[in-house]
Amino acid sequence: MLKHMSEEVKLLPGLKLREITLQVPLDYRNPAAGMIDIFARVVTGQEGEKRPYLLFLQGGPGHEAARPSLCPSPQPSWLPRALEDYQVVMLDQRGTGRSTPVSADLDFGPLAGLTPSAQAEYLTHLRADEIVRDAEALRAYLGGEPWTLLGQSFGGFTSVRYLSSHPEGLSGAILTGGLTAVGRPIEDIYAETWRIMMDKSETYYRRFPEDRDRVRQIYDLAQEGEVVTPNGDKVGADWWRTVGIVLGAQGGGMKLHELLENDPYSPAFRHDLAAMLPFGGRNPLYAILHESCYADGVSTRWAASRTMPPEVKDDGTFFAGEHLPRDLFEESSELRPLRETAEIIANQEWEQLYSATRLASADVPVAAAAYTKMLMCRCGFLSRLPGS
Repeated sequence: MLKHMSEEVKLLPGLKLREITLQVPLDYRNPAAGMIDIFARVVTGQEGEKRPYLLFLQGGPGHEAARPSLCPSPQPSWLPRALEDYQVVMLDQRGTGRSTPVSADLDFGPLAGLTPSAQAEYLTHLRADEIVRDAEALRAYLGGEPWTLLGQSFGGFTSVRYLSSHPEGLSGAILTGGLTAVGRPIEDIYAETWRIMMDKSETYYRRFPEDRDRVRQIYDLAQEGEVVTPNGDKVGADWWRTVGIVLGAQGGGMKLHELLENDPYSPAFRHDLAAMLPFGGRNPLYAILHESCYADGVSTRWAASRTMPPEVKDDGTFFAGEHLPRDLFEESSELRPLRETAEIIANQEWEQLYSATRLASADVPVAAAAYTKMLMCRCGFLSRLPGS
C-alpha cells in the first residue's frame, strides 16, 4: 500500500542516519480515506550496517521518537549499547513528529477545516492497531525480515498489540514499563492507579509533612480560579492535582517540593507549574487519546474522572498522575479547540486491541521489566501475558 517513498542519509558524530518517509493509508481498511506520511530514522553505529533491526516504540501516546545523538551525551541513554547488536529504527508514530503531526491549533495540520465529528473520526485511526500496521509497512520497506521490538511505556502497549496481531513480523520483544493489563476493565485499571497515587501522596508527605497544608491551600485557590499559568489559563482543582505525575520520576518529589516553596501568585510558581503539568498543546494526542490506550473493546467515558475515589474527592491534598481531567479541554486554551472532539472521543466505542488467544499462541520470545513504583499499575495487578 506504499504510495510514495523518500530516503535521505545524514551523518552525525559516530552515527549514520537513514531518514525515511513513507506514505500509508490513514485507514488501512479504507485506503480511499486518504494517505498520511510516516517518518522514521534508521540509526547505525560504526560498522553496523549488516546488523539486524531493533524497532523502538516510545512512550506516549502522542510523542515522537527521540532525536538520536551520541554527543554531548547519548540520546537516548541506551543507544550506544543497542547499536552494538542492532540498527535502531526510531519511528515517529502516526500523528507525531514528522509523521503528519496532529495539532490542537486548528489553523494547522490534518484536523484543520474538519467538523468535530470528522476530527474524531480521523483520531480513531491513530491508536496502536494502526501504528503496528505502519511498522509492518516500514519493515517491508527495509527488506521484510522479522525484527526485535523495544517498547517503553505506551510503546510496550503497542508491542503487545504487535504480538497480538502480527507476531510473524517479530523475532523478539523487550517491554519496559509498558505492561498492559490484558482483559481487565478500564475501571479496574484506573481505580488501581488512584490507589497508587494515594500511596504516592502519603509517601511524599512523610518526607515533606509541611507541604500538606501548602497543597491544600493551592487546591482551594484552584477551586476559586486563582491558580493561573503564564498564558492566563486557570488551572482547575483536578488539573492541579496532575502535577503529581512528577512523583513517578527520579527526583520528582524534590522538584514538587521546590515548586511549593514559591508563592502561588509568583511568576516563578506559574512558569514552573506550567512546565510540570502533563497535558498541553505541545502533544495534544497525549491528552485526547490517553484513555483510549486502555480501551480494549469499550468506550472510556472519562474513566479517570469516573473512578476518582471519594477519599480523593474529599481531600485536596491527594495528587493525581496521568488522570485526564474532564474539564481540561475547557481550562486549557491550547486544547480548548478540541473540546467537542474530546467529548466524542470519550464516548467512542473502540475496537478490541488485544487477542488473548493470539497472544497465547504467539511464538515470540518476550522479556519484560515492570517498574515496582510505576504510576500506571502495580506489578502484582498486571496480568501475565497469555502464554507467558
